[in-house]
Amino acid sequence: MNDHDRWKGAHWRHKIGRKGPSKGCDVIGVDNSLTNPAAIAADRCGEWSVEGGGSHVVVIDHHDSFTYNLVQSLSRSGARVSVRLADRLSLEQLRQLNPDRLVLSPGPGAPERATLAASAIEHYRGRIPILGVCLGHQVIAQQLGASVEATGSPVHGKPEAVFHRGQGIFAPLPSPFPAARYHSLAVLRQTLPEQVEVAAWTSEGLVMGIGVIGEATWGVQFHPESFLTPQGDLMLELFNSGVRCQPQGTATEPVVGQERSESGTR
Repeated sequence: MNDHDRWKGAHWRHKIGRKGPSKGCDVIGVDNSLTNPAAIAADRCGEWSVEGGGSHVVVIDHHDSFTYNLVQSLSRSGARVSVRLADRLSLEQLRQLNPDRLVLSPGPGAPERATLAASAIEHYRGRIPILGVCLGHQVIAQQLGASVEATGSPVHGKPEAVFHRGQGIFAPLPSPFPAARYHSLAVLRQTLPEQVEVAAWTSEGLVMGIGVIGEATWGVQFHPESFLTPQGDLMLELFNSGVRCQPQGTATEPVVGQERSESGTR
């Protein structure tokens, strides 16, 4: 286990006050903070769910402890959530789940290894809303033709001010807002195609969010489900509701001087 995994494990235990699931068939338990409290069951097949009366959100889990936090946040917004491990799921099995929305979880490793997520993006883009978090964000960007490279300064559990355009899933959030960073790779802005806009960035110009113009396809490098992102639940609630969730491609560039431009040094 590396330092990254230890940090995230500690975060998860702090967030839900539990030691975490054991191997095999194990009921994680009931979190009374959920809008629709439910027992989350994790079995050997990597399949678990939280019942809800809202839209059906399928989460592709890249073996990341933060997936549990994502599920809790989505459940609080009323979603019915199904979770499947990426390496135990085919595109056809995903299609049979008939998702209303798709979430690509964080996870270790490089985005080119997340082949199921890439196939899912190709199949569902423009059909249903898609949100990629951390690794999921990088997979979306790479699938659209952008490059993902090492930042040179890995961060594990660092809150940082994130600036944004005020569109789509960022609309209700102040700019800047504090967000949790746990990553060593990042999307290179200059490699993004024209149909993808930089939706959020740090004061140093590092890409923290992207949106596909005319589609409800979003990626965020930070972790909205982390306790270091206090307003992350609001973002996930808006994604789940689907209200005004598409970037329009008409926002103005950030004003240099108020913060560094998003086109700054990578």
